Amino acid sequence: MTKKIVVVGGGAAGMMAAISAAERGASVTLLEPNERLGKKLNITGKGRCNVTNNSNTEELLANVPRNGKFLYSAFSRFEGQDAMAFFEELGVPLKVERGKRVFPVSDRSFDVSGALERRLKKQKVILSRKRAVRLLIKDGAVRGVETEQGTLPADAVILATGGVSYPATGSTGDGHRLAAEAGHTVTPLQGSLVPLQEEEGGVCRDLQGLSLRNVGLTVFENNKKIETDFGELLFTHFGVSGPLVLSASAHMRYFGKKTYRLEIDLKPALDEGQLDKRLLSDFEKYANSDFCNALNDLLPQKLIPVMVARSGIPKHQKIHDVTREQRQGFGRLLKHFSINIAAPRPVEDAIVTSGGVKVSEIDPHTMESKCVKDLYFSGELIDVDAYTGGFNLQIAWATGRAAGFAAAENKE
Repeated sequence: MTKKIVVVGGGAAGMMAAISAAERGASVTLLEPNERLGKKLNITGKGRCNVTNNSNTEELLANVPRNGKFLYSAFSRFEGQDAMAFFEELGVPLKVERGKRVFPVSDRSFDVSGALERRLKKQKVILSRKRAVRLLIKDGAVRGVETEQGTLPADAVILATGGVSYPATGSTGDGHRLAAEAGHTVTPLQGSLVPLQEEEGGVCRDLQGLSLRNVGLTVFENNKKIETDFGELLFTHFGVSGPLVLSASAHMRYFGKKTYRLEIDLKPALDEGQLDKRLLSDFEKYANSDFCNALNDLLPQKLIPVMVARSGIPKHQKIHDVTREQRQGFGRLLKHFSINIAAPRPVEDAIVTSGGVKVSEIDPHTMESKCVKDLYFSGELIDVDAYTGGFNLQIAWATGRAAGFAAAENKE
């Protein structure tokens, strides 16, 4: 007998779950109230879509700081290379970039979502624009979904509604509510891969709009170094954002219990000795200038007043009067420009949600609920999240695949 499966949520995990269940012969209905499938998928990687990371299971797990072990089974059956093969088979040529990040050759996320949509149609998945309101549970097993426009009976239901980040893409938190109503524990939801807010009285507001490329960034937790990276960041009215900061935020998980500080290396290509030689050269060139007017070759205009103020060197002091100690101190400041972080921005500003359905209540092999028979979970709804680099989408593909296959199986 053909199994009837309802998948709630038409994002990355939901589309993969629906395709996988249909491939196993199930009759699948995909519920997605958004006018487009994969709305969040289409804005990932700045619209380029970082499809996955070309990594094996161990490498993938090393990039999942929250409940990574739970994903061992799903990843071992669907690694980065499996995801690549899947999409290339769907007609999406891929390329591998720095850090094993995988993108479509076209640099167009719509090619990825479009390929998934074509596959859904080929597998005869029924797309319904209804919103799920309630799960129908009888005798400890799910038996359908109640929508705003009536009831859909089902032999199995897969929840893949995403988290609560980026609400404009349809991330409403419905899945967490449905899971909680079914008896599941939902761990506290907060942002991961999120901009960061500076402590009161900082300098970021003065630097608002300034983008720094090719800088180093080190994260300190209670004055202990926990992460170092290299790339691009942006100063905002509240603090800092940009790719480097979003990546760093995933390592900062204990706000309220621990303190966090960022240190920016403005000249990562030079060690302190090389930088001092560079400063000597610049200072000779501007020997008769005021200190505040001698830094144009070294720093963006917007950053100069802040650096001068932090250096403690009087801004109108002549360069030829700057002492060796002052110059070397300024060099250290260039290598260690610090920002004290008060908090992450709200979860609505985050790329992914940290927290979700408790993993101990889900079978890691099948993604089936341990509380309600025939109920499955996939993607960001689950309490797992990863660093940037295609790892979060890989979680969506692997858990969607596992849930789809398991839900479609006819149990004895």
